Amino acid sequence: MTQSKYNTSWSREELILALYLYCQIPFAKTKANNPEVIRLAQLLGRTPSSVARKLGNFGAFDPLLSQRGISGLTHFSKADREIWNKFYQRWDSLVAESQQILADKHAEEVLSNQDEAPVISRPLGTTEREATVLVRLGQAFFRRTVLSSYEYSCCVCEIDLPQLLVGSHILPWSANKEQRTDPQNGVCLCALHDRAFDRGLTSINQSFEIMVSSKVSASRKEFTKAALLSFCNQKIQMPRRFAPNPEYLDWHVKNVFQN
Repeated sequence: MTQSKYNTSWSREELILALYLYCQIPFAKTKANNPEVIRLAQLLGRTPSSVARKLGNFGAFDPLLSQRGISGLTHFSKADREIWNKFYQRWDSLVAESQQILADKHAEEVLSNQDEAPVISRPLGTTEREATVLVRLGQAFFRRTVLSSYEYSCCVCEIDLPQLLVGSHILPWSANKEQRTDPQNGVCLCALHDRAFDRGLTSINQSFEIMVSSKVSASRKEFTKAALLSFCNQKIQMPRRFAPNPEYLDWHVKNVFQN
């Protein structure tokens, strides 16, 4: 019997890259035909089906999936759980270690017709300082993870054009280094609702209801009423993964929202 050229056991580095990818694509798209899954499979010398199964294994540990009655794949290993526990809510470390592994593997950036560079690629530009590169990569990880959690749809108005979507920080990027890359510190918003949220014209309370500032009510324009006021007291469209942290939302209501 001929031995398969593909490895059976997963190394620590391979599991880190799998978790890195898991966070940044919608769970519904963790399939063998996803181009990102195929790209990682090629890099690791594995089949796309094998990588897709590993992503499904991580789904077994995802608390929000569990709340929605989605169990992920149950045949996970002890190593899978160890990697999840090590990096869950330690997203800066996941980004940094993943990029080092990709650089060591010489995973060259691939040109594509997508709006963004592929997830499984290493940064180009050797003249940049390492810290600057990691900050930029952390921003990209945050945006991809937040947008994929909301399946590329604004949680207020449900607009689904990626070019108009933003991974909005609840706690400001500049003031909270530890939560910068935490996807639970983000919501997916269109450009208009991101701006309103950032300037405190809207907020989201701990019950995930949209709040609209009285300053908006002063507007007599029909567009303002349709674009902002009509959503007041409605619940946001909840993400599939990484729900916003209620404590972060409460901070935004108390410190940013202009009641």
